[in-house]
Amino acid sequence: MFIGVLLIITWLVLLLRYPAKALPVSLAAVLGLAIVAASVAWLDHRESQQLARLELRIVYDPVQCPADRPLQLTLQNRNTVPLAELGWRIAAYAPGDTVNLADNLYTAPRYRGPGELQPGASWQDCLPMPPLRAGYRPQTLEFRAERLQGSFAN
Repeated sequence: MFIGVLLIITWLVLLLRYPAKALPVSLAAVLGLAIVAASVAWLDHRESQQLARLELRIVYDPVQCPADRPLQLTLQNRNTVPLAELGWRIAAYAPGDTVNLADNLYTAPRYRGPGELQPGASWQDCLPMPPLRAGYRPQTLEFRAERLQGSFAN
């Protein structure tokens, strides 16, 4: 932190003492930083829009799925580009409640998508149950995918 403050003070001294030389360099640096910041913000916004266009449903279905993986996931890519990779966490909620009842510990399963999923395509799989807080039964809960992280082919 001390070095950062020292650099800022040095830059201010140079800007005040030699404005004709330091001002164009400073403006170029600020313009470059602004371009980088704008491109990062635009890419982040585009990725969040693409993630919002994914339709992900998770239901407790011990009939269709094996006992060790009772959550049935259906994923549909509603984007115009292929989904390259996807990861998420599963949250469990009592109907009408906002408290996550899934204990997301280090031992909780990691959830990953199918790899490449073409536009308009669907994928189904059975997933393991996240550890739930004591006293809750999975058949009474609603499951949702949260903290989506993914990338799309360009």
